[in-house]
Amino acid sequence: MILEINDLKKHFEVGPGRTLKAVDGIRLSVQENEIVGLVGESGCGKSTLGRTLVGLYDKTAGEVIYRGEKMPTSFSASDFKRYSREIQMIFQDPYSSLNPRMTIREIIAEGPMIHALWKREQIDEKVGFWLKRVGLHPDHMSRYPHEFSGGQRQRIGIARALALEPKLVVCDEPISALDVSVQAQVVNLLGELKNTLGLTLIFIAHDLSMVRFVSDRMAVMYLGQMVELGSSDEVYFRPRHPYTQSLVASNPEADPKRERERNRKPLQGEIPSPINLKPGCRFAGRCPKATGVCQTVDPVWREIEKGHFAACHVFDPAHAAQFAAVN
Repeated sequence: MILEINDLKKHFEVGPGRTLKAVDGIRLSVQENEIVGLVGESGCGKSTLGRTLVGLYDKTAGEVIYRGEKMPTSFSASDFKRYSREIQMIFQDPYSSLNPRMTIREIIAEGPMIHALWKREQIDEKVGFWLKRVGLHPDHMSRYPHEFSGGQRQRIGIARALALEPKLVVCDEPISALDVSVQAQVVNLLGELKNTLGLTLIFIAHDLSMVRFVSDRMAVMYLGQMVELGSSDEVYFRPRHPYTQSLVASNPEADPKRERERNRKPLQGEIPSPINLKPGCRFAGRCPKATGVCQTVDPVWREIEKGHFAACHVFDPAHAAQFAAVN
């Protein structure tokens, strides 16, 4: 086990008596050399979870255990230096994540030089190597971030994170700004590094098809909570939670003819505000299977099949008869 997340919470105070529960009770275990895909709608807390794991946000409650050692609630400068060698993050925004005053050479070499992994005379060779690995030319190392497109900046961010050869990488939408051909190149690179470096990835994305292809397991989040977890193929082809079923159904078909013939039923209702949430299932207001118990009682996270988990009253034996009568 490389990473264990126990009841992790990250809440933001947004006013007197108003609390935004961005991450609210996440439990997840990640095995070494595993890729876990994290999916969900915008605003569900995926990026906040990633930033909390790497220490960019202080934890409100719960714990994160990395290789058997509990990580601090609030990271100090020494904690960042200690864990950055092992844990890195590829950021979602390729424009704000790179220092505009530094050349690409300085950006990629900064981490390895801080940790004394490279000698000064090796910098050009090493930076050129990583630029080629992400599809850029070594001659680009003397340029500044503003001279690159969004997709090229994202590749520079990937090279910066991987140059330290970390053991765990949190990838926050690492391919969303890339062309399709480059997406395949980066995904293949991550898969190669997983095998050669023993890399473990938490892969955050919106593209369910890509997440299924890349990851070993898929976790689905909704309004700060995890609603389903299982092997990627199992979650994608046999989704059990009503929200996951809707999410998979919204994923477009590759065949235009089949896509036109699909009888898609969009979800009804509004997404509730994550501020001062009431008890009950957070998906109840949009769920076609919801009953009275869903409005008042929080669903329990349970293993519904071997290795397949979900948080839904449908799978609670105490309420099975009620759902059978209604649905």
